[in-house]
Amino acid sequence: MRHYKEARIALTGVAAMLASAGVFAQSSVTLYGVVDTGLAYLSNQAPSTGATSGGHSVVKMIEGVWGGERFGLKGSEDLGGGNKAIFQLEQGFNATNGTASKSGLMFSRASWVGLANQQYGVLTLGRQYTPYYNMTAQYGPTPWLTGAFGAHPGDLDALDTDFRINNAVVYTTPSFYGFKMSGMYALGGIAGSFNAGSTWSVGAQYLAGPAGIGVGFARFNNANVNGGPWSSSSTAYSGTGEQGVSAITNGYQNAAAQQRFAVTGGYQFSSQWDVSASYTNVQYIPGIASGFKDTAIFNTGGAVLHFHPADPWDLAVGYAYTWATKANGIQDAATYSQINLTQLYSLSKRTRVYLLEAYQRANGQTLNNGKVINATANIAEQSPAATRSQFGVTLGINHQF
Repeated sequence: MRHYKEARIALTGVAAMLASAGVFAQSSVTLYGVVDTGLAYLSNQAPSTGATSGGHSVVKMIEGVWGGERFGLKGSEDLGGGNKAIFQLEQGFNATNGTASKSGLMFSRASWVGLANQQYGVLTLGRQYTPYYNMTAQYGPTPWLTGAFGAHPGDLDALDTDFRINNAVVYTTPSFYGFKMSGMYALGGIAGSFNAGSTWSVGAQYLAGPAGIGVGFARFNNANVNGGPWSSSSTAYSGTGEQGVSAITNGYQNAAAQQRFAVTGGYQFSSQWDVSASYTNVQYIPGIASGFKDTAIFNTGGAVLHFHPADPWDLAVGYAYTWATKANGIQDAATYSQINLTQLYSLSKRTRVYLLEAYQRANGQTLNNGKVINATANIAEQSPAATRSQFGVTLGINHQF
């Protein structure tokens, strides 16, 4: 599958002589970043009060649509014997107003250090993505539909980049004939309970010529062992609240745990055509203080067809269908259908303009504050609608450095 890559500028190359060994250790640090801003229209946005009526259309400036806005540093040092020390520090920001993407976090997107060896794999420690995401996202909805408009409804299955885990230890094997595995455990650090607040995840990926498949699982435990409210000590805490909460899942806040399973795959037919597909299962598991009593389960199936007719064009169409199970007094379980279109024009290797369209229709019922209500639309990670339908379009520019 054809992917664009972040442009990187090597800032420094330091050669330090190790006098005792008579050899040189080669080090490098790279500064990189993304600035992505555009104009968006949403046909139906619920009032900020959270009411489920009285929605109005809105035109607004929007950021981070094609790629999350960020700047970062990453580097490595050759330790000899095939070993390297590696690190990454990455901060998200909002170019529309100059603020940080998450208040109170200096490196909200990534902050980790580790060791790498081509023969033995990579071990990293710090704030980072789960193997669930790393092994499946390549064939998810976001590479060509974007997370801001093309993620599955409310990004409930976390195939976009929202879930970054604190206190995480991640090991990833080298690739053996196209196959690799990864595992993670994030320490909750709660006295008296090793499990509380922790996160664990496993994933695997297999690439064979034009085809590939990824599978992943992740479980996120609430730091409050009684089940709620979601604690800032939890390793999956977003910095502003519980991860994975949107209009789709708002009734299942303060879960004792969340867990996600995904299978994604893709096939590249030619230099012009490729297709990807995904299936995910998401569960919100209640505790004694949760606002719901039965495990809430959401399944999503989706597919994306990407067409690259010629440089500089990329076009894509995607469809996703999400269905919930009956639980917590709901007799007509919610469903969500979402259609996405992408038109991307690359002005250079580092700059592109894009036009995106999305439509979502919700049906059935869901839970909100313990009450059964009609399900409302919520395109990807946009503001939720006041009614069952929502249409959105955005025009933007993305520059990488």
